[in-house]
Amino acid sequence: MTLAALNAELHKVLPDAQLLAARLPGLEELELWLLDPANLDRAFASDETRRLLEHPPYWGFCWGSGLALARWVLDHPEQVRGKRVLDFGAGSGVVALACKLAGAASVIACDLDHPAQLACALNARCNDMRLEIAGDYFAVSGPLDLIIAADVLYDAENRPLLDHFAQRATAVLIADSRVRTLDHPPYQRQQILPGRTWPDLGEPEEFRQVSVYAAGSALHGA
Repeated sequence: MTLAALNAELHKVLPDAQLLAARLPGLEELELWLLDPANLDRAFASDETRRLLEHPPYWGFCWGSGLALARWVLDHPEQVRGKRVLDFGAGSGVVALACKLAGAASVIACDLDHPAQLACALNARCNDMRLEIAGDYFAVSGPLDLIIAADVLYDAENRPLLDHFAQRATAVLIADSRVRTLDHPPYQRQQILPGRTWPDLGEPEEFRQVSVYAAGSALHGA
């Protein structure tokens, strides 16, 4: 995996954009290849807007929920230490990398999107770490101690996975900046964390508050 290959994927959507190695506010332990903020400070042509809507390079951002959950993991390493963890919808891989840095025995960064898989691999290399990369959650074999997912509840088609997660893994952590009340037993909201997307998209303050839901042994740090 090379930076040139990932930039080539980005250029399919935004031909003039570039990725920039960045340390994140409040998460200085990790460095990620993300969209250069200068690429976003302009008006987009109609064809660029169309491509952004059809194939958004979401893996080029560290979303607020991912940043918040990564910070939480690094502040509570006992929750992941020695465990086999799967990060569902890994995107840039920020939460997966936080789990690895916190001492997880193995971490699977799982994302359907091929460029996201490339981003996870490149960001792992940037931080001198190794992640397992998976494109199909249902093809991952073996027991899982913890499943983590950030910002996946916006898609209603993902809701049935909540039941599957709770049955498959000993513990599940879900972080979301847009779902304030998740009425889906056995999940319970644990706390609300601050989280800002980077590069900054100017999201409303309400979307910078991340709710963390847990099931299984992750409940209240059980």
